[in-house]
Amino acid sequence: MCYDETNTQIDERLAKQKKAIDGWLPITSSRNAKWWYSAFHNVTATVGAGVLGLPYAMAQLGWGPGVAILVLSWVITLYTLWQMVEMHEMVPGRRFDRYHELGQYAFGEKLGLYIVVPQQLIVEVAACIVFMVTGGKSLKKFHDTVCSTCKDIKLTYFIMIFASVHFVLSHLPNFNSISGVSLAAAAMSLSYSTIAWGASIHKGVQADVQYGYKAETASGTVFNFFSALGDVAFAYAGHNVVLEIQATIPSTPEKPSKGLMWRGVVVAYIVVAFCYFPVALIGYRIFGNSVEDNILISLEKPAWLIGMANIFVVIHVIGGYQIYAMPVFDMMETVLVTKLNFSPTRLLRFVVRNVYVGFTMFIAITFPFFGGLLAFFGGFALAPTTYFLPCIMWLAIYKPRKYSLSWWTNWFCIICGLCLIILSPIGGLRQIILSAKTYEFYS
Repeated sequence: MCYDETNTQIDERLAKQKKAIDGWLPITSSRNAKWWYSAFHNVTATVGAGVLGLPYAMAQLGWGPGVAILVLSWVITLYTLWQMVEMHEMVPGRRFDRYHELGQYAFGEKLGLYIVVPQQLIVEVAACIVFMVTGGKSLKKFHDTVCSTCKDIKLTYFIMIFASVHFVLSHLPNFNSISGVSLAAAAMSLSYSTIAWGASIHKGVQADVQYGYKAETASGTVFNFFSALGDVAFAYAGHNVVLEIQATIPSTPEKPSKGLMWRGVVVAYIVVAFCYFPVALIGYRIFGNSVEDNILISLEKPAWLIGMANIFVVIHVIGGYQIYAMPVFDMMETVLVTKLNFSPTRLLRFVVRNVYVGFTMFIAITFPFFGGLLAFFGGFALAPTTYFLPCIMWLAIYKPRKYSLSWWTNWFCIICGLCLIILSPIGGLRQIILSAKTYEFYS
């Protein structure tokens, strides 16, 4: 009898401890989000640095392949996002609050971790690094635009200025606490995208515009094409945090969270289309194959408008950084508290998050190659978790009838994703190498 009572006490203590830890961790500490939180969190997670590189991607792809890949990517990623939303509560009474938890259910406890966690970490850390580079470059562009006669300042210092904001914001405890930052970021993404294509129209088609492939050799054209696939894949990121975003929405058996979450996703993807297609098509139409890997760099006038657009980009990537960093904070804090038995304290959170921000800042300063980073990480990391991993989990869990529409659709998405993961890192790595050779670290 005493043995049973002891076991009961142990179970109660462990349950109480787990509840306390869940109430402290950033993903599970708050579940009172509204559906529109989902909308602007998803806009912030998806529309980011990638949209500014889409005209450059179009220049490497050409009109026909470029338009086809943009549209196909929008459709595929909306479909896989719907799958993620549906799978969040596929088991009655249980919520898969984190990507790796869903992976563990689909592939097994250990294999699910090995498959999902490395990919998700690469995606989220890579996105934070690219946001660091983008924020620093946009700050530098703003400085050079509004003060063209001022002394030139290294990009390194602007990245450090951008990082200083995150040494403060990163201590907000959970997703709901950054909702204001995310809302501002979503509004800015719509604003600077509109400025990008609006200012391009105002500038007019350039007199010497050319739409042919810029590379002088066939191999160069092929490598650039591969690189552009990665740019597009990076632009359609966002799935890596969708379960974590949905975890903040309240849910009951009568009113599951997937209804509210899907409403927000639909609104978000309408905004994504409004941002992506005009920027990509108009930007390429105006500048042709001479467009920069960040279209705002190609736009020089009016100076006040371009300066404002760059500030909008800075505000947006501040929010984007926080959205992608939050699941990383959750992973690190979970390991420290549950595996290494650290106490869930503010001091622990202060140290962990500052170390992470400092790490991403250091990598961004070391490798400030915007275009190459987009292509390499877009294909190597984002394509699996965005294009085909949800489909594989869907096939593993729901097991649709062989040769049915669902079966064919998922395999088509898987094949497209595999093409991205095989081809685009090749082009992205080449672009990083070329950028490293030409970049002047001490200019």
